[in-house]
Amino acid sequence: MARKRKIDLPAEGDETLPPKRKIGELRRLGRFLKPYRLAVVGAFLALTVAAGTVLTIGQGVRRLVDEGFAAGNIDLLNQALIALLIIVVVLAGATYARFYFVSWLGERVVADIRKAVFDHTLRLDPAFYETMRVGEVMSRLTADTTLIQTVVGTSASMALRNVLLVIGGLVMLAVTSPKLTLLVLLVVPVVLVPILFFGRKVRRLSRESQDRLADVGSYLDESIANIRTVQAFNHEAVDRSRFADRAEDMFRTSVQRIRARAALTAVVILLVFGAIGVILWMGGREVISGGISAGDLSAFIFYAIVVASSVGAISEVIGSLQHAAGAVERLFELMDMQPNILPPAAPVSLPAVLDGRVTMENVTFRYPSRPEHPALHDFTLKVAPGETVALVGPSGAGKTTVFQLLLRFYDPSQGRLTLDGIDLRELEPGDLRAHIGLVPQEPVVFSADAWENIRYGRPDATDDEVRAAAEAASASGFLDALPEGFNTFLGEKGVRLSGGQRQRIAIARAILRDPKVLILDEATSALDAESERAVQTALAGLMQDRTTLVIAHRLATVMAADRIVVLEEGRIVAEGTHDALVTQGGLYARLAELQFDLNQSGGAAL
Repeated sequence: MARKRKIDLPAEGDETLPPKRKIGELRRLGRFLKPYRLAVVGAFLALTVAAGTVLTIGQGVRRLVDEGFAAGNIDLLNQALIALLIIVVVLAGATYARFYFVSWLGERVVADIRKAVFDHTLRLDPAFYETMRVGEVMSRLTADTTLIQTVVGTSASMALRNVLLVIGGLVMLAVTSPKLTLLVLLVVPVVLVPILFFGRKVRRLSRESQDRLADVGSYLDESIANIRTVQAFNHEAVDRSRFADRAEDMFRTSVQRIRARAALTAVVILLVFGAIGVILWMGGREVISGGISAGDLSAFIFYAIVVASSVGAISEVIGSLQHAAGAVERLFELMDMQPNILPPAAPVSLPAVLDGRVTMENVTFRYPSRPEHPALHDFTLKVAPGETVALVGPSGAGKTTVFQLLLRFYDPSQGRLTLDGIDLRELEPGDLRAHIGLVPQEPVVFSADAWENIRYGRPDATDDEVRAAAEAASASGFLDALPEGFNTFLGEKGVRLSGGQRQRIAIARAILRDPKVLILDEATSALDAESERAVQTALAGLMQDRTTLVIAHRLATVMAADRIVVLEEGRIVAEGTHDALVTQGGLYARLAELQFDLNQSGGAAL
């Protein structure tokens, strides 16, 4: 079993948590940039040309002052104007190329990252989602990738451009006046110290800001998704207050980050432009003494301003890069998670025609979120091909766990499960699940039309096959009655359908799949008496020649089973037919008696 590392989220209000990684985390984006080397090279060339044209202006300024203004040369002024226009045209073209390439890269890389992260989250097993909030995953897929888009499409190119200007500017400063350049270099360490100090703080606060954003998104998603429950219990005031608390937490963390970035920028500006004033003073003395010409000083000032403004811009961009580093860390933290359920190195192939024999041998299993309580303990169950076995028992007895293990959402800690004698761990999970049909207790209806929802069971099914499955599940009648028939959008999570109608969509999906092993998790629980009768008839046809496992509470389903297995606290306590179990007494007889009494008095079935 692959080892899976737990994602530890910082506690709310915890401002002391150190970042796990530094800005170097951005290097992990390299594998997403690698396929687009030509675009990266094009962007770099455009950046280089743009930076070079800016630096060329300084030499034009030097020549203009020394040979134009000082000598009163009108022709040189005209030449300077023409040269400037040429430089502007080159700069405009290079800027266009830079903007296009880096923006294209930003969009392309983020799209690839989103696809990669989504693909990875689909491979993570249900154990991962026991401890990870769905809203947290959504935040990483949306907000964090947006930050990365900003970095790749804007901030990175700005940083590189300004780095080139700083390097080129320092070289030109040294060429123009080595003495004054030494003074500039003395200023650099003074500027770097606050950048490093405030940069670390910005990085930490950026990570916390993203975590607080995930808290907001998670709570929002949960509240809106369950709006009917919220309103039915008059819970709006409580949810408003709790959401406001999370929004304020995010605001406070963001303000701290903004304050740190603002302080970083202000300190850099103060130091850099203060240094420029000192350099001007010393440069003026050099001109008066004849050490350098007025043109040299003008060029030096130009390059000093270029270097200073570029350093200031880098300090600003570093804040964005630090923010994005936190986003990259969170995204790749998710990408680094490995599922527990992995296909074997050499998977065994299932035969073309399955018998459908299911066996669980001495299975013990604990959910990762509840390791102290075994859901199944030394559990053994053998289901013959074509047999219908009903699992009954109180809540928490382990009935649903049996289904989870059969679908290989989890692997048992002890024992093994087999299909036609083949250990499930030796099979490709997708191959196994292709032969299992599931009708859950809480049916899932996607935000699409009926065609797509039913075809979810077999994407290559024809319209005629989809309609036949709907008719077998007694769903075609109400679907045809919708405004656009099967083409009608069923609403978010099937909100336009009743509970019973959603259940029949799920049954039609399983019918279309035509599986060898059928799993029914209280498949008729949401149906009225008339619909239940129709669906029971459909299920009876579906269950023919199929191995069927049923979680059952209603006597109608239980009595139709070939065998009833009674579970309590993760163990089998009795099994047999309905009549035999009633005669034996015990847990099943008590459940049957209770249901009978409730039905007689008009109560709900168990």
